[in-house]
Amino acid sequence: MRRSPRPVRSECGVHSRFAVAFALLVLIAWAPRVTEAQSWCETCEVQVGLGGTYHYWGTTGGVVLAITMNWDDSRWELGFFRVTTQQVLYDSHNPDGRIMADPFWGASLSRRWRLYEHGPVRLFVGFGLAAKTESDQLSSTRLDFAEQLGVRFRFPGNHVIAELTMRHWSNGGIRLPNHGHDFATLTFKLNTGRFGTDKAERIPVEELSRQVSVVSRHLDDTEGHPVLSEDHASLANHCCAAPADISALHESAPAALDARGPYVAPDPTL
Repeated sequence: MRRSPRPVRSECGVHSRFAVAFALLVLIAWAPRVTEAQSWCETCEVQVGLGGTYHYWGTTGGVVLAITMNWDDSRWELGFFRVTTQQVLYDSHNPDGRIMADPFWGASLSRRWRLYEHGPVRLFVGFGLAAKTESDQLSSTRLDFAEQLGVRFRFPGNHVIAELTMRHWSNGGIRLPNHGHDFATLTFKLNTGRFGTDKAERIPVEELSRQVSVVSRHLDDTEGHPVLSEDHASLANHCCAAPADISALHESAPAALDARGPYVAPDPTL
């Protein structure tokens, strides 16, 4: 009995399905949050760094430039990557080296989940979709699945945040060859406050209420004086200050109150 030829999936059809899935993931990640009063970009965090490629725990010599942006407490990540050099594999079968991939540009969008967190250290895993400008021996498609496993940590003072991430891009065996692109990135975020307020920088409500109470009690003690002194005005302004000024409030409040001294009522006989 003669078998009918097996249908062959066209590359165009595979790419179309990946494109639809990528678009759906973008819509889910960027959909407006009706239940949240603040914009999603208030939690944006931009990181830059470097990385390198490997294959089966052996280096392939590719140098990676990485720019990533995460938001919603690092639940989502959008990354842009440039592999600047060729990836060459050296093993027992290729002692002189085998070119696996040429330089390319790539981008990925991933949903990340927290596996473990203790103090300044957080372990996370992510899954999403990736796109690149070239197909090669490592992945014959330009649209792939993106997987990541990483650790996020803060340096003392919370001024620098870093992420060490192992990444794997492949098409899941939809089309061969499919060894997959493996690379690791080390990225840093300088805590400048230009891209939203980090969770660690937000002022607790209890702390703000305590500072307001300090000023309110002192104003009650000086009732009858409609005009605040410069020290009192400074304290009132500090209560509405930015997060970076909260430490200044701790230092200035006691000194300002001591400088004023206790209120002495005027002698009615004079």
